[in-house]
Amino acid sequence: MASGQAWRRPDSLRLRLLWGLLLPLLLLLSLDAYLTYQRSLAGANAAFDRMLHTSARAIANGISSHSGEIRVDIPYFALQMFESNAAGKVFYRVSDEKGRVLTGYEDLPAPARKGAGAPALQFSDADYLGEEVRLVSLRQTVRDMLTLRDQDVWVQVAETPESRQELARSLLLGSLLQEILLVLTLLLIVSLAVSRGLRPLRRLSAEVASRNEDDLEPLPKAGLPSELAPLVDALNLHGERLQRLFAARRRFIDDAAHQLKTPLAVMQTQAELALREEEPAEQRRQLRRLLAGLRQAGHMVAQLLQMSRLEPDNGQPIALEMVDAAALAREVALEWAAAAHERGADLGYEGEDSVSVRGNRALLRELLNNLLDNALRYAGEGAVVTVAVRDGQRACLEVRDSGPGIPQAEREKVLLRFYRLAGERREGSGLGLAIVREIAGRHGARLSLDQAMEGGLRVSVYFPER
Repeated sequence: MASGQAWRRPDSLRLRLLWGLLLPLLLLLSLDAYLTYQRSLAGANAAFDRMLHTSARAIANGISSHSGEIRVDIPYFALQMFESNAAGKVFYRVSDEKGRVLTGYEDLPAPARKGAGAPALQFSDADYLGEEVRLVSLRQTVRDMLTLRDQDVWVQVAETPESRQELARSLLLGSLLQEILLVLTLLLIVSLAVSRGLRPLRRLSAEVASRNEDDLEPLPKAGLPSELAPLVDALNLHGERLQRLFAARRRFIDDAAHQLKTPLAVMQTQAELALREEEPAEQRRQLRRLLAGLRQAGHMVAQLLQMSRLEPDNGQPIALEMVDAAALAREVALEWAAAAHERGADLGYEGEDSVSVRGNRALLRELLNNLLDNALRYAGEGAVVTVAVRDGQRACLEVRDSGPGIPQAEREKVLLRFYRLAGERREGSGLGLAIVREIAGRHGARLSLDQAMEGGLRVSVYFPER
């Protein structure tokens, strides 16, 4: 590990689940704390408003009028209530209907509404001496027993909010402690449930780890939760792909060993014979035979490698793009012109100037190379070989010749690997048309073998509809 690279702890599904639960729970707990505080504060306000009202009512009960003079006797009960509010400050004022202060704090704010239509009991929030206070204003009607005259007196009591807030905080704290305990209990229960729920996954991991390297049998799904079924299916699918890949590799090795064993033995014999010959002419003849064998073996190895790359199970995808099949066919035909001339064959092109198909340019070139190699190899001296590309709903690429062709009963068999016609003596590996079939299949094309109008074989490749 590099010195500057920080150590990172592997991800844990349990921790992910716990964090996934804890964060929403913390958000909900914060929201609930806010709402609980608001409810607690509202409850504290209601309770302390009742106390303010009781205090104002106690003071109002001590107001009397004698000979037109209003007297205020604050009862001991009201004083006790003032003293019990040690956390905050309490203010009071008693004033007559004209606003004249009879007792208390003269600068305490007057009732918000006064007059005949004003409510007898008013609660309001006010600012007093730079502090926020809760104010109750109570209108009390006092009758002078001597003059029988009624007068309105306003009794006001105010307090600062410390007591209310302290009560709300204490209620909130008690609620939070209870909810935190519930959250921790819930997380513990979830952790235990997750541990229990992950047991099948641990068993599955242990089973996979205990298998041999060559054991690719499907994993059983019996007894596993339904959530693990997609994982098991994916593992089994991966195992099937590996089995097909290994099978393709084994086929290649078996085919190479089977097909190269005889040519190598023949070449070894030819080399030994050339060493034994004393006549230069005979040595050259043996060396020419050895060279022909080497060419044939090299051609076979190249085709075996092509076949291995083309198998669908080799794990190598092919990239498709738009290719001008007509231009490619003319180009490949031109490359084979010299070989056709050496064999006395007439190689030509007919068809469209440009036909676009969706395919892989390198593989289509290999397809044409194998078709032309087969046509020139088996059609014989002086044959006519034609490469054609036609356009339509389905583009068609074909190679036809004037050779002996292939009997109807043999046309399906020659598409198999290493199949050669009975009595065929020309050099070949039996892989050319098998490679053509694989390339056509990788392009989603249809391969057809028919009799050509020249009398020989016509191989047609029909590409998918456009």
